[in-house]
Amino acid sequence: MRAYRLDLWKKQLGSVPESVWDQRELQALVLADNGLTELSARVGGLKQLRMLDLGHNALTSLPDAIGELEELSDFLYLHDNRLAALPHTLEKLKKLRYLNISKNEFSVFPEAVCGLDGLVELRATDNQLTALPDSIGRLSRLRELHLRNNKLAALPESVRELRELRQLDLRGNPLEGLPNAIAELPRLEKLDLRWVDAFTVPAWIGDLEARGCLVYR
Repeated sequence: MRAYRLDLWKKQLGSVPESVWDQRELQALVLADNGLTELSARVGGLKQLRMLDLGHNALTSLPDAIGELEELSDFLYLHDNRLAALPHTLEKLKKLRYLNISKNEFSVFPEAVCGLDGLVELRATDNQLTALPDSIGRLSRLRELHLRNNKLAALPESVRELRELRQLDLRGNPLEGLPNAIAELPRLEKLDLRWVDAFTVPAWIGDLEARGCLVYR
């Protein structure tokens, strides 16, 4: 029986062996911690992939072919690389539920991410993000949004569209205020405001706490 998972974690590869791209039936591929500086466009041939781990490498870009992995549904790990942008083709991954782009070099939020309307969890911590686009509201299935340690001074009112959101982590951002839209999120269970520069706490925070939402500040 053929293996549908290939784990090459921390193998000091430097580059991905061409033989990997010939394994067209792979459903999970782990290439984390290998010093990778680029990813071949041949990755787009792995049409059965449901999970791809590219974390802890030195990638500065991804090929447009990443958008051909339309069965990618479980996880896409891109954390701890040198990415400052993502290809627009990424938004074709409509089945993707978990995306981690933490610990990269994003100063502008990648617009393609807002097209991933199947996302349940998004981690974008430890970047240089100064703003979120209004289109963040398109992520209507999102349950967890992790934005710790960025440079966000505000959030857009469109966050009110994140009706399924349970957790919102804003730790370590220079927030100057919060939109009233957060108070309208019916399922919010945890709002983390620790290590935030001093700002006037809105009155509706008390209402959130009264209904059972945990607010850390």
